[in-house]
Amino acid sequence: MSNNNNHEPSGDETPMQLLGIRTPIIRPGEDIVQILLECLEKQGIRLQNGDVVVLAESAVATAEGRVVQLSDIEPTAEACELALKYQLDPREMQLIIEECDEIFGGVPGAALTVTRGTLSPNAGIDSSNAPEGCVVLLPEDPQKSAAFIREGLEKACSCHIGVIVGDSRTQPLRLGCVGIALGTSGLEPVEDARGSLDLFGKELKITRKAVADNMVSAAQLVMGEAGEGTPAVVIRGATVKMIEGSIEMPLFSREECMYYSNISKGRK
Repeated sequence: MSNNNNHEPSGDETPMQLLGIRTPIIRPGEDIVQILLECLEKQGIRLQNGDVVVLAESAVATAEGRVVQLSDIEPTAEACELALKYQLDPREMQLIIEECDEIFGGVPGAALTVTRGTLSPNAGIDSSNAPEGCVVLLPEDPQKSAAFIREGLEKACSCHIGVIVGDSRTQPLRLGCVGIALGTSGLEPVEDARGSLDLFGKELKITRKAVADNMVSAAQLVMGEAGEGTPAVVIRGATVKMIEGSIEMPLFSREECMYYSNISKGRK
């Protein structure tokens, strides 16, 4: 396997491409790597060095068996109280309590949580694209999932690729969803631009490029958010630093986060 650390297209190369991978409905316990390989072959897409495969977290989580039947959940008194406050199903609220690190607030229809170090409505629990009466939890370890899928695809396709497990999130004071990477493998998820110069020769002091998050946002233009049946996208020709292995998604501490730290002060 070649170690192509930097995949930076020149002006002579093909512009970045987004290739959607349509799949059948993925069921709990199915082999997502095998499904992807079969669908890639069917659609005539052959993975190449430097490709990045972006996967919807709900598809990954479903294959990993993270689908929960709500009728099996017995909500506690706390869950019932919070469900009334945020206008949620008490059983889903119980799962939110169990999955999140902290419930930070909320609005009708969504509890704002801190889950695995990031702000996340309803602890990332998804009722869309789930069977009737069920919800899908986040993958238990998205970083491990990304690495497993990358290794399986690389072995079958004899090339070095990146894999991102992504989700959608709202941004403060913005309408609509953007992409966020939950786990990555084979690429550098955040590139440090500090020390580089802007157009006027001024040195950048704090800028870091959210490469993986931006790639998820791009992929979601192809994936959609509803019944499109395209839970994976191959991004080809992107300017991204390829690596061997995986790097954990770098996160701010709660004190460093501009949004969290200031809202926290207002709650005290």
